[in-house]
Amino acid sequence: MRTLTALALAALFSVAAQAQSAATPGVDQRQANQEKRIDQGIASGQLNKREAHRLNHQQNAVDRAENKAKADGSVTKAERRHLHKMQDRGSRRIYKQKHDAQTAPKG
Repeated sequence: MRTLTALALAALFSVAAQAQSAATPGVDQRQANQEKRIDQGIASGQLNKREAHRLNHQQNAVDRAENKAKADGSVTKAERRHLHKMQDRGSRRIYKQKHDAQTAPKG
């Protein structure tokens, strides 16, 4: 009985360790911030529908890449670096689109 309990605890800790190594709180927080920036740009009229659609599509690509990286139970340094580079590009695009001459039609 003790052996069975010990094996169950070992399996539980193994699963917890895998889940923790696959955690990407920095990526998740940054995604939330960027989505908030897009929503704010829509609300203020800085982004038109087409710009917002493209930016949201790019955010979805980052989400897909993050899910793919997590699929095996851990996110490597290279995968994490790739996600951050994707987010860097997305952040620059959000800034550029919000500060260009195009705006949403009034009314």
